[in-house]
Amino acid sequence: QVQLVESGGGLVQAGGSLRLSCTASRSIFSFNAMGWYCQAPGKQRELVAAMSSAGQRNYADSVKGRFTIFRDNAKNTVYLQMNSLEPEDTAVYYCNARVDLTGANYWGQGTQVTVSS
Repeated sequence: QVQLVESGGGLVQAGGSLRLSCTASRSIFSFNAMGWYCQAPGKQRELVAAMSSAGQRNYADSVKGRFTIFRDNAKNTVYLQMNSLEPEDTAVYYCNARVDLTGANYWGQGTQVTVSS
């Protein structure tokens, strides 16, 4: 069973920065893509940023220019660098890993990000 362990959430003032980490229990190259999703109270979970095994990145429009997804292959870890945070970014952030061949979708436990105004 794949485990994704997240860390790095917390409380920050608007304009501040946070870096989220997601460490997988096996090589991140075994996944077709890894990404970060967020879910605010009363809202659906939505994609924030994703990165394919080939290194292609895509971002939600709301975070382009502010967030960056990157990885450390040796550590089996994917990061989400979040800059210029806004109160609207407040949500629980979940790490996701996908295997297209099997249709498997793995999720981390979630980490809370709270941005105060």
